[in-house]
Amino acid sequence: MPFWKTKNLSEMTRDEWESLCDHCGKCCLIKLQDEDGENDDALSVYYTNIVCDLFNMQTGHCNDYQNRETLVPSCLRLTQNNLDEIEWLPLSCAYRRIMEGRGLADWHHLISGDKNTIHQTGNSVLGRVVFEKNVDEEQLEEHIVEWPLNETSNTKS
Repeated sequence: MPFWKTKNLSEMTRDEWESLCDHCGKCCLIKLQDEDGENDDALSVYYTNIVCDLFNMQTGHCNDYQNRETLVPSCLRLTQNNLDEIEWLPLSCAYRRIMEGRGLADWHHLISGDKNTIHQTGNSVLGRVVFEKNVDEEQLEEHIVEWPLNETSNTKS
């Protein structure tokens, strides 16, 4: 049986953990938080179609993954220790799916055998985003989008 079916996230090796990332790019989207929200108990986070300047528009990968937190101080590294504290992970995120017991989606590369399946099925940000350097700070709210919260398939594998 595959490791994601036999281990929980905290038991995975670093290589197993890293292989779960489907490279959708949704983590790289700039997110806005509503600090004046009506419900103080709920975190109001809004996704934009804006990505960090390290994002590779052809692959969906970070151009400097090892140094991203130094180059982009707001970049957050997902780890086995902080995953359950990150409330903004999209439903399609492989880490969230495993944590919630939903398995991997059929378009995930560990299921399909092809790292491009996520892009071909529309579950990544490729072709939908603009670089942060090209957006004026006053225009951030104009870039709020809902599509990162959608997923085209929920097949449990």
